[in-house]
Amino acid sequence: MPEPKISIITICFNNLDDLRATIQKVDSQTLKPFEHLIIDGSSKPDIKNWLENNPKPNYRRWICERDKGISDAFNKGITNARGEVLHLHNSGDYYYDDSVLVTVSKSFSGDAYIGWLHGKYAQYRGGMWVISGKPFEREKLYRGMRTLGHPTFFVRKELYEKHGLFSLDKKIAMDYDFLVRIADEPFAFIDRPLVYFTPGGVSDRKIKASLDEVLQSYYHYKGFSLKALAWSWRTILVNEITHTKLGEKLFQLKNKSKKTAV
Repeated sequence: MPEPKISIITICFNNLDDLRATIQKVDSQTLKPFEHLIIDGSSKPDIKNWLENNPKPNYRRWICERDKGISDAFNKGITNARGEVLHLHNSGDYYYDDSVLVTVSKSFSGDAYIGWLHGKYAQYRGGMWVISGKPFEREKLYRGMRTLGHPTFFVRKELYEKHGLFSLDKKIAMDYDFLVRIADEPFAFIDRPLVYFTPGGVSDRKIKASLDEVLQSYYHYKGFSLKALAWSWRTILVNEITHTKLGEKLFQLKNKSKKTAV
Protein backbone atom coordinates (compact mmCIF):
# COMPACT_ATOMS: atom_id res chain seq x y z
CA MET A 1 0.00 0.00 0.00
CA PRO A 2 1.40 3.47 -0.87
CA GLU A 3 2.50 5.88 1.83
CA PRO A 4 -0.39 7.99 3.14
CA LYS A 5 -0.43 11.74 2.72
CA ILE A 6 0.15 13.08 6.23
CA SER A 7 -1.23 16.47 7.23
CA ILE A 8 0.14 18.05 10.39
CA ILE A 9 -2.24 20.53 12.01
CA THR A 10 -0.79 22.97 14.54
CA ILE A 11 -3.03 25.33 16.48
CA CYS A 12 -1.52 28.32 18.26
CA PHE A 13 -2.47 31.40 20.23
CA ASN A 14 -0.02 34.22 20.99
CA ASN A 15 2.90 31.80 21.45
CA LEU A 16 5.37 32.42 18.64
CA ASP A 17 8.37 30.92 20.46
CA ASP A 18 6.48 27.66 21.03
CA LEU A 19 5.40 27.57 17.39
CA ARG A 20 8.97 28.06 16.19
CA ALA A 21 10.15 25.10 18.27
CA THR A 22 7.38 22.92 16.86
CA ILE A 23 8.08 24.01 13.28
CA GLN A 24 11.80 23.29 13.63
CA LYS A 25 11.13 19.63 14.43
CA VAL A 26 8.52 19.32 11.69
CA ASP A 27 10.97 20.64 9.12
CA SER A 28 13.75 18.31 10.28
CA GLN A 29 11.69 15.16 9.63
CA THR A 30 13.35 12.71 7.25
CA LEU A 31 9.98 12.16 5.59
CA LYS A 32 8.41 15.53 4.91
CA PRO A 33 4.68 15.92 5.58
CA PHE A 34 2.21 16.30 2.75
CA GLU A 35 1.26 19.56 4.42
CA HIS A 36 1.74 21.48 7.64
CA LEU A 37 -1.35 23.56 8.31
CA ILE A 38 -1.09 26.21 11.02
CA ILE A 39 -4.28 27.49 12.61
CA ASP A 40 -3.48 30.79 14.29
CA GLY A 41 -6.23 32.24 16.46
CA SER A 42 -3.99 34.86 18.08
CA SER A 43 -5.17 38.25 19.26
CA LYS A 44 -1.78 39.69 18.28
CA PRO A 45 -0.19 39.83 14.80
CA ASP A 46 3.20 38.37 15.81
CA ILE A 47 2.67 34.86 14.44
CA LYS A 48 1.01 36.03 11.23
CA ASN A 49 3.81 38.52 10.57
CA TRP A 50 6.49 35.91 11.26
CA LEU A 51 4.87 33.36 8.95
CA GLU A 52 4.50 35.89 6.16
CA ASN A 53 8.03 37.29 6.41
CA ASN A 54 10.12 34.14 6.78
CA PRO A 55 11.04 31.47 4.24
CA LYS A 56 8.67 28.53 4.23
CA PRO A 57 8.66 25.04 2.66
CA ASN A 58 6.04 24.38 0.01
CA TYR A 59 4.08 22.13 2.37
CA ARG A 60 3.37 24.86 4.94
CA ARG A 61 0.27 27.04 4.84
CA TRP A 62 -1.77 28.83 7.45
CA ILE A 63 -5.09 30.32 8.43
CA CYS A 64 -4.90 33.37 10.68
CA GLU A 65 -8.25 34.34 12.15
CA ARG A 66 -9.96 34.29 15.52
CA ASP A 67 -11.72 31.11 16.58
CA LYS A 68 -14.11 29.97 19.29
CA GLY A 69 -11.60 27.92 21.25
CA ILE A 70 -9.52 24.76 21.01
CA SER A 71 -12.22 22.51 19.53
CA ASP A 72 -13.11 25.09 16.90
CA ALA A 73 -9.44 25.52 15.96
CA PHE A 74 -8.99 21.74 15.67
CA ASN A 75 -12.10 21.48 13.52
CA LYS A 76 -10.94 24.28 11.25
CA GLY A 77 -7.70 22.42 10.67
CA ILE A 78 -9.39 19.08 10.05
CA THR A 79 -11.91 20.57 7.63
CA ASN A 80 -9.23 22.37 5.63
CA ALA A 81 -6.64 19.57 5.67
CA ARG A 82 -5.92 17.94 2.32
CA GLY A 83 -4.12 14.85 3.58
CA GLU A 84 -5.36 11.33 4.33
CA VAL A 85 -3.86 10.96 7.82
CA LEU A 86 -4.09 13.90 10.22
CA HIS A 87 -1.91 14.72 13.20
CA LEU A 88 -3.05 17.40 15.65
CA HIS A 89 0.37 18.66 16.73
CA ASN A 90 0.03 21.57 19.16
CA SER A 91 2.45 24.48 19.25
CA GLY A 92 4.91 23.81 22.06
CA ASP A 93 4.94 20.06 21.47
CA TYR A 94 7.61 18.66 19.17
CA TYR A 95 8.56 15.39 17.53
CA TYR A 96 10.77 13.06 19.53
CA ASP A 97 13.25 12.56 16.71
CA ASP A 98 13.57 13.01 12.95
CA SER A 99 12.14 9.59 12.03
CA VAL A 100 8.65 9.95 13.54
CA LEU A 101 6.81 10.47 10.26
CA VAL A 102 8.73 7.60 8.66
CA THR A 103 7.60 5.30 11.47
CA VAL A 104 3.98 6.46 11.28
CA SER A 105 3.86 6.22 7.50
CA LYS A 106 5.16 2.63 7.56
CA SER A 107 2.51 1.65 10.10
CA PHE A 108 -0.35 2.96 7.98
CA SER A 109 1.01 1.71 4.66
CA GLY A 110 1.68 -1.71 6.19
CA ASP A 111 -1.90 -2.17 7.39
CA ALA A 112 -4.73 -0.59 5.42
CA TYR A 113 -7.19 -1.80 8.05
CA ILE A 114 -6.15 0.53 10.87
CA GLY A 115 -8.02 3.81 11.22
CA TRP A 116 -5.79 5.46 13.81
CA LEU A 117 -2.66 4.91 15.83
CA HIS A 118 -0.94 6.24 18.90
CA GLY A 119 2.36 5.72 20.65
CA LYS A 120 4.53 6.56 23.60
CA TYR A 121 5.46 10.12 24.48
CA ALA A 122 7.87 12.04 26.70
CA GLN A 123 6.33 14.30 29.31
CA TYR A 124 7.79 16.49 32.03
CA ARG A 125 6.59 15.26 35.42
CA GLY A 126 8.10 15.14 38.88
CA GLY A 127 10.97 17.38 37.81
CA MET A 128 12.15 15.19 34.92
CA TRP A 129 11.25 14.00 31.44
CA VAL A 130 9.81 10.48 31.48
CA ILE A 131 8.52 8.13 28.80
CA SER A 132 4.79 7.37 29.15
CA GLY A 133 2.10 5.63 27.16
CA LYS A 134 0.63 2.16 26.85
CA PRO A 135 -1.53 0.47 24.18
CA PHE A 136 -5.15 1.56 24.31
CA GLU A 137 -7.41 -0.94 26.11
CA ARG A 138 -11.08 -0.62 25.17
CA GLU A 139 -12.23 -2.25 28.41
CA LYS A 140 -10.49 0.55 30.33
CA LEU A 141 -12.08 3.39 28.41
CA TYR A 142 -13.68 4.58 31.65
CA ARG A 143 -10.21 5.60 32.85
CA GLY A 144 -10.07 8.54 30.49
CA MET A 145 -6.78 9.44 28.82
CA ARG A 146 -4.65 8.05 31.65
CA THR A 147 -2.23 5.96 29.57
CA LEU A 148 -2.82 7.66 26.24
CA GLY A 149 -1.32 10.85 24.90
CA HIS A 150 -3.58 12.61 22.42
CA PRO A 151 -0.50 14.40 20.98
CA THR A 152 0.54 11.01 19.56
CA PHE A 153 -2.77 10.33 17.77
CA PHE A 154 -2.56 10.02 13.99
CA VAL A 155 -6.08 9.60 12.58
CA ARG A 156 -7.36 8.92 9.09
CA LYS A 157 -9.47 11.86 7.94
CA GLU A 158 -12.27 9.48 7.03
CA LEU A 159 -12.79 8.75 10.75
CA TYR A 160 -13.58 12.41 11.38
CA GLU A 161 -16.00 12.28 8.47
CA LYS A 162 -17.58 9.14 9.91
CA HIS A 163 -17.70 10.01 13.63
CA GLY A 164 -17.81 13.79 13.55
CA LEU A 165 -15.48 16.60 14.55
CA PHE A 166 -14.59 17.80 18.04
CA SER A 167 -17.49 18.90 20.22
CA LEU A 168 -17.65 22.66 20.69
CA ASP A 169 -19.31 21.98 24.05
CA LYS A 170 -16.06 20.49 25.36
CA LYS A 171 -13.56 23.10 26.50
CA ILE A 172 -10.91 20.76 27.93
CA ALA A 173 -11.48 17.02 27.34
CA MET A 174 -12.48 17.21 23.69
CA ASP A 175 -9.80 14.62 22.90
CA TYR A 176 -11.41 12.05 25.19
CA ASP A 177 -14.88 12.76 23.79
CA PHE A 178 -13.54 11.94 20.32
CA LEU A 179 -11.70 8.85 21.61
CA VAL A 180 -14.95 7.39 22.96
CA ARG A 181 -16.47 7.71 19.48
CA ILE A 182 -13.58 5.99 17.68
CA ALA A 183 -12.83 3.43 20.41
CA ASP A 184 -14.16 0.50 18.39
CA GLU A 185 -12.20 1.38 15.26
CA PRO A 186 -9.12 -0.74 14.49
CA PHE A 187 -5.91 0.92 15.67
CA ALA A 188 -2.19 0.33 16.09
CA PHE A 189 0.24 1.17 18.87
CA ILE A 190 3.80 2.30 18.18
CA ASP A 191 6.04 1.12 21.00
CA ARG A 192 8.39 4.09 20.95
CA PRO A 193 8.13 7.80 21.79
CA LEU A 194 6.64 9.99 19.09
CA VAL A 195 6.48 13.42 20.73
CA TYR A 196 7.69 15.55 23.57
CA PHE A 197 4.48 16.61 25.27
CA THR A 198 4.96 20.01 26.90
CA PRO A 199 3.12 20.42 30.23
CA GLY A 200 0.94 23.40 31.00
CA GLY A 201 -2.03 22.70 28.75
CA VAL A 202 -5.54 23.51 29.86
CA SER A 203 -6.19 19.91 30.99
CA ASP A 204 -3.12 20.08 33.26
CA ARG A 205 -4.20 23.36 34.83
CA LYS A 206 -7.83 22.39 35.35
CA ILE A 207 -7.70 18.72 36.27
CA LYS A 208 -11.08 18.55 38.04
CA ALA A 209 -12.94 20.35 35.25
CA SER A 210 -11.23 18.05 32.75
CA LEU A 211 -12.34 14.93 34.63
CA ASP A 212 -15.89 16.29 34.85
CA GLU A 213 -15.97 16.50 31.05
CA VAL A 214 -14.53 12.99 30.78
CA LEU A 215 -17.34 11.64 32.94
CA GLN A 216 -19.95 13.56 30.95
CA SER A 217 -18.70 12.04 27.70
CA TYR A 218 -18.50 8.52 29.11
CA TYR A 219 -22.00 8.71 30.56
CA HIS A 220 -23.36 10.16 27.31
CA TYR A 221 -22.03 7.37 25.08
CA LYS A 222 -21.77 4.44 27.51
CA GLY A 223 -24.19 5.17 30.36
CA PHE A 224 -23.61 5.78 34.05
CA SER A 225 -20.70 3.87 35.58
CA LEU A 226 -19.61 3.61 39.20
CA LYS A 227 -16.20 2.47 37.96
CA ALA A 228 -15.78 5.65 35.96
CA LEU A 229 -16.85 7.81 38.89
CA ALA A 230 -14.52 6.03 41.32
CA TRP A 231 -11.63 6.31 38.88
CA SER A 232 -12.22 10.04 38.54
CA TRP A 233 -12.03 10.51 42.32
CA ARG A 234 -8.88 8.38 42.46
CA THR A 235 -7.24 10.48 39.74
CA ILE A 236 -7.95 13.70 41.61
CA LEU A 237 -6.44 12.26 44.81
CA VAL A 238 -3.32 10.99 43.04
CA ASN A 239 -2.89 14.35 41.31
CA GLU A 240 -3.03 16.16 44.66
CA ILE A 241 -0.41 13.84 46.14
CA THR A 242 1.86 14.05 43.08
CA HIS A 243 2.08 17.83 43.40
CA THR A 244 3.51 17.63 46.93
CA LYS A 245 7.26 17.37 47.58
CA LEU A 246 6.82 13.82 48.85
CA GLY A 247 4.70 12.86 45.87
CA GLU A 248 7.25 14.32 43.47
CA LYS A 249 10.03 12.32 45.12
CA LEU A 250 8.00 9.10 44.98
CA PHE A 251 7.23 9.74 41.31
CA GLN A 252 10.93 10.20 40.54
CA LEU A 253 11.82 6.92 42.25
CA LYS A 254 9.04 5.03 40.48
CA ASN A 255 9.93 6.38 37.04
CA LYS A 256 13.72 6.44 37.28
CA SER A 257 14.02 3.72 34.63
CA LYS A 258 11.76 5.67 32.25
CA LYS A 259 13.79 8.87 32.38
CA THR A 260 14.81 10.32 29.04
CA ALA A 261 17.03 13.12 27.82
CA VAL A 262 15.81 16.10 25.82
